[in-house]
Amino acid sequence: MDNNIRREIILDNYQEPVNKGLIEDDSYLKANMNSESCIDNLDFMIKIENNIIKDIRFDGEACAISTSATSIMIQKLIGKTVDEVKNILENYKNMIHEKSYDKEIIGELIVYDEIGKQPNRINCALLPATAVEKVLEKLN
Repeated sequence: MDNNIRREIILDNYQEPVNKGLIEDDSYLKANMNSESCIDNLDFMIKIENNIIKDIRFDGEACAISTSATSIMIQKLIGKTVDEVKNILENYKNMIHEKSYDKEIIGELIVYDEIGKQPNRINCALLPATAVEKVLEKLN
């Protein structure tokens, strides 16, 4: 991917992230994620109905990587079944850890395919995936 396009996508999603801001609604499952290596401290709310992700919201303080990764991931996951979400997350984590993954499944999250070159940023890019997994564990 062209580095200018990569930067533009990340910056756009950092400056104007989708679904930022929590709401009062007890039908959402919640998780808090923070990073020991960065300023990241985000609260997540995920609404799941009939095994489908209906909405994801977040708020808090986070670096550009965590915020933009969260925004892009939210756009990718809303409307997907829990199984589809698990598959996306597995492929995303494989990509971050420089393992084999399906580019078609990743979509725009591909902008983080070189994040491993900056090891201190890996946790920032993984933060939203870890939050979603944390919420999905509550379904069991």
